Order: sequence, then structure tokens, then C-alpha cells
Amino acid sequence: MRIAEENKALLKKLYYNMYKIRRAEEKLIELYNAGHIKAPIHLSIGQEAVAVGVMAALRPEDKIVSTHRCHGHYLAKGGDLNKMMAEILGKATGCCRGFGGTMHLFDEKAGHMVSTPIVGSSIAIAVGITLSSVIKREDKIAVAFFGDGAVEEGIFWESLNFASVHHLPIIFVCENNFYATHSPILKRQPKDEIVSRVSPHGIKTHRVDGNNVLAVFEIANHAVYKARLYREPCFIEACTYRLKEHWGVGEDWDLGYRSREEGERWIANCPIKNLKVVMEKSGVSDIEVETLESIVEKEIIGAAEFALQSPEPLENELLVNE
Repeated sequence: MRIAEENKALLKKLYYNMYKIRRAEEKLIELYNAGHIKAPIHLSIGQEAVAVGVMAALRPEDKIVSTHRCHGHYLAKGGDLNKMMAEILGKATGCCRGFGGTMHLFDEKAGHMVSTPIVGSSIAIAVGITLSSVIKREDKIAVAFFGDGAVEEGIFWESLNFASVHHLPIIFVCENNFYATHSPILKRQPKDEIVSRVSPHGIKTHRVDGNNVLAVFEIANHAVYKARLYREPCFIEACTYRLKEHWGVGEDWDLGYRSREEGERWIANCPIKNLKVVMEKSGVSDIEVETLESIVEKEIIGAAEFALQSPEPLENELLVNE
């Protein structure tokens, strides 16, 4: 009974976090369409299981580095929802005081060190953070998140080599959604899988269904254990799919680089729906699920109100260096 209850608790935690990310980004769509967001936003709708599964295996003191598609990573790592909403709306109460915006979320307390829009840069930064922790003899690991397009950057391979040579406790997480902006992976790379090209560098590799949060968590948990105990770097290729356009709040099936039929298959493989099926089979009641969703809805409404009512940064603060 105790094991069953512990499993239910984990399932509910994973569902809460994925549902929170999904609803937060759906609220951002509303705010964008209402004219409250002035900068482009990159949504991770459809990819929530990767962030949530990996983060569930980490400790609060572990550190991550994210990309331009960072909202899910930020929230899954424990970032403040109010501050995220405010930051994306350019408000002074945001996590970067409104100066960073959607692609530059930061919460050192939560271990979300930075998100950076330059493709591949998250990888090298995470390697540097890991090296720093090793030098300081801290019991911390780091995770670098990036997309499949980043493996075409030289810094990716240099970082792999450095981590392997120096036995750094780092986990490289590639969210392979099979597209770099509008370019399909098979027009850019020899295969649509990446792990076989990474393993010769002496890095442990795993390829996982990125829409199955439990599978992601299991792989990430194993990788974290190995990294923490034996200082083994690891590469996880999580296969997933973004359901919205590369940047923006709409759909882009009409652009011709991918088909709606392909998208429909991934919509049917929604990570939140997948987990809901598992929860039902594991004895989590509809009432429990509805309670979780109700909690999230209240948090989303509150965060949006907080952001909308928050003041904008003062003009004279733009040149302040702290």
C-alpha cells in the first residue's frame, strides 16, 4: 500500500507540473493576442514531459541552463510563476526586472541559472557551471537543455569532449523535436536519431520517448545517479514535438515544411493525455485530477493578474549595473 501511495504521489506531482506548464503557456497565448506581450515567444506546448521528467530527478541545488524555449524548464525547476509572467510582460516584478523577457529567464534560487537564445550556448555554459562545482567540491550536477539543431554547432561536440575527458557530472538533454525552425532534421543530419553519433565520445547515451514523462524520469533518474556518484556525463535524446509554430502563438501547418497529418499523430500522443491514462490505471481518481487542475487554474489566473497589475521598469534603471 505504501509503495502504491508513493507512486500515486509521484504521478500527481508529474501531472501537476505538466498541466501547469501547458496552462501557463495557453494563458501566455491569451495575453499575447491581447497585446500585452511585445516580444516573440517560443512555446513548448507538446514538449512538457521532457522538462518535468528530467527535473523530477534533480535536487533543488542542482543547476540547469535552458534555451529560447525555456518556460517549461523554468517552471519545472521550481521557478516562480508570478515572476515568469511578469518578466514576459516586461514588468519590474519579473525575475529579471522586466529587462530579460521571454528568452532570458533566471532564478538562481531554483537552480535555473539562465536561459539563452543563442543556439548551442546553453551547452557550454552548463559545462562551465559543472566544472566550477567540481573544483569547489560541491555535490551538484548540471543539466544542459538544447534542441536537435544545436548538435550541428561545434560547441556541442567540443563540450561533449571536454565533459568526457574531465569526467564532469553533467547531463546533456537534447529535445529532439525533429525541426530546427522550419528545417526537418533529415535535411540537416544523416539520421533522425542522434545518440549513435554521441556514444563514441565516451558519453553514456539514452534515447527515450519524450512524450512519456515516466520514461523520461526513469532515464533521467539513472543518469543523475551515475553523474552524482561516479561523475559520469550522460546524453539523453528525448524525442518529442512542438505543436505550435517555431515562435509565436499560432499554428503553421500551411507553411509546407510539415504536415497537419504529422501533427495530428503527435497531438494524439500528447504527454499530458498519456500520463492521465497511467494515472487512471494506477488508481488516481477523477476527483484528484480535477483538484490538481483547479489548483493550477487558480495559480495561472493569479499570476496573470499579478503581471498585468505590476509596474513597468523605470527608464533610468536601464543603465544601472548591479
